[in-house]
Amino acid sequence: MTKALMVGTNTPTFKKIQRATGIWLKEATHFNDVMTDNGIDVDYLSPNGGYIPIDPLSLGTDDMDAVDWKFYLDDEFRNQHLAKSLKPKDVNPKDYQVIYFIGGHGAMTDFPENTELAQIAQTIYANNGIIAANCVGSCALLALRTKDGKRFVHGRKLTGFTDDEEALNGLTNDVEFLIEDELSKAGANFVKGTAFEPNVVVDDRLITGQNPNSATGVGDAIIKELLQ
Repeated sequence: MTKALMVGTNTPTFKKIQRATGIWLKEATHFNDVMTDNGIDVDYLSPNGGYIPIDPLSLGTDDMDAVDWKFYLDDEFRNQHLAKSLKPKDVNPKDYQVIYFIGGHGAMTDFPENTELAQIAQTIYANNGIIAANCVGSCALLALRTKDGKRFVHGRKLTGFTDDEEALNGLTNDVEFLIEDELSKAGANFVKGTAFEPNVVVDDRLITGQNPNSATGVGDAIIKELLQ
């Protein structure tokens, strides 16, 4: 049975300012929905295990659609997947064909240098699996290395939350770094689309989305890759 490992942050606040954060709900729910619709089981993982916080801004009525409400009101999603996520030591990468890094600004604190998460992703990829990330979640790719120790993203086409989108959010000076800048510095071929419009980039078995509105497209691209 095909399984996907969804990775969320444990960080509930911005590092530089007093403001709540976490995962962006849509990036979990819409991706999870695609997996469920295609018969793919999911597990949730976080750097420390346990509670995965939700950015409260992603719960605004203007941002919530039917898919978001379906999951938000689901006891298993709230009380099991988010409240009791797995720890890295509890995960056997060989059980999964897909790993997906959920966005949300909390990821900027505990994804970019996390070697445990990187090792899990690298093992899944080495076993012909798929590495996927969306929006701010793409910062997790900074920790990945190839077998010869080089940056995994070097020379790869990918995307993530852009400098323009961060500026439109008014957070350029408040975030720890800029996703587009750091991935570009690491040698990635960063593919930027229109701000807040869906943009999905596929490079072999690396699949990335630009912003929260890209989460469904990332899931769809994974299904297409799995069917090849």
